[in-house]
Amino acid sequence: MSRSTAEDQRVRTIASAVEVFSIAGYRATPVADVAAAAKISPAYVFRLFDGKLGLFVAAVEHCYEQVANAMSAAVEDHPEWSPDDKLDAMTQAYIELIRDRSLIALQVHAQSACDVPEIQEAVRSGLALVVRVMSRDSGADAGAVQRSLAYGQLCHLVVQAGLGDVDADWARVVDHGIRHD
Repeated sequence: MSRSTAEDQRVRTIASAVEVFSIAGYRATPVADVAAAAKISPAYVFRLFDGKLGLFVAAVEHCYEQVANAMSAAVEDHPEWSPDDKLDAMTQAYIELIRDRSLIALQVHAQSACDVPEIQEAVRSGLALVVRVMSRDSGADAGAVQRSLAYGQLCHLVVQAGLGDVDADWARVVDHGIRHD
């Protein structure tokens, strides 16, 4: 059996951090909980990351990288598609990705902790990455990219609030046409 490298441990710890921080967010999650999920000691977490804040920022960055990679992969083999078709494919890739509810929960927690400058910068950088990928890989104009992002935020709301399960006119208006199974 080979020993894992620090980089392997770092990757595994970030994956665990996404899961654990998605439950209670930055402020309410102790590093010990992430360490337990990653099967390492809290002291080792502090060797791998610049404290709890560094760990949370790494998890947020990883989350946005996953989003950007999924969107890019959705259109890479289809140069013949129109910009709107590419944005639709990116949206579908995002919907598939967020079946893992921890990703959208982490994004929501990160947005709610933007009063912490490092977290705000991680959210801004993540959004910048996603916008660059969407713009570059779709060829769409700024307005179309913005509408696609807005639709994604609406998808967050529908999924997080469980609106697909609400049998009321107002909920059907909000989640009209949004696939969230």
